[in-house]
Amino acid sequence: MSPEDMFVEKLHCPVGESHCILFDEVTTLRKQVVTDPLTGLFNVRHFRKSLEHELERTRRTGMTTALIMVDLDHFKNINDTWGHESGNQVLQTVAQLLQDQTRKLDICCRYGGEEFAVILPSTELMLARQVAERCLNALRETVIPLDETDLQVTASIGVAVADNSAQTTESLIENADECMYEAKRGGRNQVVSKRPQPSESAVSADERDALRGLFGDD
Repeated sequence: MSPEDMFVEKLHCPVGESHCILFDEVTTLRKQVVTDPLTGLFNVRHFRKSLEHELERTRRTGMTTALIMVDLDHFKNINDTWGHESGNQVLQTVAQLLQDQTRKLDICCRYGGEEFAVILPSTELMLARQVAERCLNALRETVIPLDETDLQVTASIGVAVADNSAQTTESLIENADECMYEAKRGGRNQVVSKRPQPSESAVSADERDALRGLFGDD
């Protein structure tokens, strides 16, 4: 879901105008609060709020939430060699690519620097990994024309999911980050994924007591 899609709902103008200047100003301000100005993706503030919202849905329904973390490989070299404006152009191209390769309901964000995050609501690990692989393949095949050269960039991508356990926002980010760094250590330009660990909290104390009664305390 893009920031533009987020604000398509019409509000009634308080002064009854068919084209309300106040409404336009409020919409613009709301977009600026949650949007990264360079890439047009959601910013990290909105990312954390959205991830917590989806994890709460996971806790209530048991529907899995997936998180993809994307870090561009050797991005510092691009800035050092071709300049920061070229680096910005690369970031904008990657941002558009992520939106093109994901669903409208997915939440694409700029996490910071050359790192991006994509929240995939109601998505199992296998599908999330397929989305990540599709993004990586599209990135590999994309030629980014700059003033002085054409660039092709790659990324290290980590994928993690939260099931119906009491997983926190921070632990899910940590799991996806861990996979991303494993991709870097393994040579970059690849996707690494991680299944959620079984949580003892998924079984209540009463349920454990009932099981002990059925099968004995041994």
